[in-house]
Amino acid sequence: MSTDLDDTPPAEAIETITLTTEPDSDWWVAKDETTGVVSQGKSREEALEMLDEAVALHRGEIGHEPTDKELRELGLDPETARIQGDELPDVLQ
Repeated sequence: MSTDLDDTPPAEAIETITLTTEPDSDWWVAKDETTGVVSQGKSREEALEMLDEAVALHRGEIGHEPTDKELRELGLDPETARIQGDELPDVLQ
């Protein structure tokens, strides 16, 4: 009998997710412990689905850079927005 564990994922593939809710709350909160990304949903399933999408966005696997038109629709000047680079606004730091 073999004890070979071929189906065991490599250590870097293991992810830890914390899923919490408060007794009087209708919301579930899911946190990916590796990236620190957090999302929420009205059910456990929704919280986990939202977390999957948020982590994919964080990793750059989905999404796109906003176009000038999209920035203008949000009331932002594209030139100013691009000059600011990767620095987060104070409220997000």
